[in-house]
Amino acid sequence: MTPDMKIVAEIGLLIYPGAQLAAVYGLTDLFRIAGEWAAPGAGGAHAAVRVSHWQGGTDDAEVGCVWDSHPGPPHSLTYAIAPPSIIMPEKMPPMQVPAEWLARRHLEGATICSVCAGAFVLAESGLLNGRRATTHWAFAQALAARFPAIDVAVERMVIDDGDIMTAGGILAWTDLGLTLVEKLMGPSTMLATARFLLIEPPGREQRAFAAFVPRFDHGDAAVLRAQHHLHATRAQAYDLTDLAAIAGLAPRTLLRRFSKATGLRPTEYAQEVRIAKAREQLEATSEPVEQIAWQVGYADPAAFRKVFQRITGMGPSAYRQRFGIA
Repeated sequence: MTPDMKIVAEIGLLIYPGAQLAAVYGLTDLFRIAGEWAAPGAGGAHAAVRVSHWQGGTDDAEVGCVWDSHPGPPHSLTYAIAPPSIIMPEKMPPMQVPAEWLARRHLEGATICSVCAGAFVLAESGLLNGRRATTHWAFAQALAARFPAIDVAVERMVIDDGDIMTAGGILAWTDLGLTLVEKLMGPSTMLATARFLLIEPPGREQRAFAAFVPRFDHGDAAVLRAQHHLHATRAQAYDLTDLAAIAGLAPRTLLRRFSKATGLRPTEYAQEVRIAKAREQLEATSEPVEQIAWQVGYADPAAFRKVFQRITGMGPSAYRQRFGIA
């Protein structure tokens, strides 16, 4: 370390089995670039982040430091980050050793972070029990099922719980990294880093990116008949009594079994089907919003806009401006 440099934090990046190395090296570069854009502090010293890589987690390998941006004094991590995984959560091996490493760092005072499927590694430590946490929207149900003590909330890209931080999508390491830069070096350095890297500042939501992925493998044949009907008709003429008749169930029984099988009430499911079709129309056509609302089953455009905003986090016009390809 040069005399005109001041280490403001040490961030440890955990390379567990299957970890996405692009995120590890991307975060390493992001923190280095942030240091270059940081304004000199008192005495003319430039702020810098010490970044270290920690690898291990197999049955015969404890986690140890394998790279250090500023070799020198013993490590005292300010933040420890579990990056995304390139392995789908259902195929990830047990992560007891990396999880225990994260738990020890937490006891030593480090803030523990995860990105995307890295939340599954962090969850094995028990540190997320009783807390709100986010992960990739496609993995939310799997995380909630495997770790029911976690309050999984995927509408936010980053959830900052003080001593625990979780980030959503597989590229949300940029959001987490910039959030940490803002904490450590201030908003000006964060914005300068974001501009240089041509990435958006933190504050995004996942809802606009999340696709509706219905569950069909629940094993309830009656509910499956109701689902197939909703998809075949695009839920344009939703009626609970008619849907119950198609399923061969009483309306109250359908409500109970449908929610248990799909995680959504029939009304919510019908809204998801309609809005999924509306998103396709907004992306691929230039048809007026009012016409699209009518096509997907909403006679009242205002009601359509309200439901669309709730599900996607943005209005139909803003959605088309961002994602439209027509």
